[in-house]
Amino acid sequence: MFDRFKKPAPAPSHTTVAVPPLTGVPAGLVSLAKTAAVSLEKCGLTGQRAAVYLVVDRSYSMKDYFANGSVQHLADQVLGLSANLDDDSTVPLVMFDSRPYPVVEISLDRYEGVVAEQHRMHGGEPTMGGTLYTTAMTTVIEHYRDSFATDPALVIFQTDGDPQDQDAARLQLATASKLPIFWNFLGFGRSKVAFLNQLDKMGGRLVDNASYFHAGADPKGLADATVYDGITKEFGAWLAAARAKNLLP
Repeated sequence: MFDRFKKPAPAPSHTTVAVPPLTGVPAGLVSLAKTAAVSLEKCGLTGQRAAVYLVVDRSYSMKDYFANGSVQHLADQVLGLSANLDDDSTVPLVMFDSRPYPVVEISLDRYEGVVAEQHRMHGGEPTMGGTLYTTAMTTVIEHYRDSFATDPALVIFQTDGDPQDQDAARLQLATASKLPIFWNFLGFGRSKVAFLNQLDKMGGRLVDNASYFHAGADPKGLADATVYDGITKEFGAWLAAARAKNLLP
């Protein structure tokens, strides 16, 4: 594995963090990758490696977010984060509603319009279904295990509502706490997703393996730095807890 960024010298307090030069990142993602680097630096995560996943809710209530480009923008943001964390800057994209969909990859040379393309391939708005978290969670876990990755996984799990499989989702998250996988649940919508608050705080886990950040009713209009801070704010604490439990070297 290799680092896309040379580690910067420590920044003096109360100054702007210096972001090192980028290599291999297309012009359309440079600003996002730099902004993500700052959030990682603030959390002490510069140089950390992780396999980054994106899970996208394709339930019917998400139709406007697909139509206005919010979901594609999130995919771009996640790829910018991956450029800092993942050795090949490739993000497996997992869509779900009442059923799982085949995993596809977003990469630095294939990211523009990928979300809309996949949405059309799955039938577009007429085929959008309900909300079953466990279909997507199982897909991520199986993909990660099959990849034989040695780095931990950071999963950005986007949704706009409570699932129909709440008990199964709680059990799945508790079981997954024994794996080197961290789940950042990212909410869309005017109101916070009550069930995601429950997942964020629930007991019965080997380690706290989840966080919740709510991006609001206009996620595309939210500052990129705010989104990255929300995604990464608890990742460092989980890494330390996972190492203490021998989930990570």
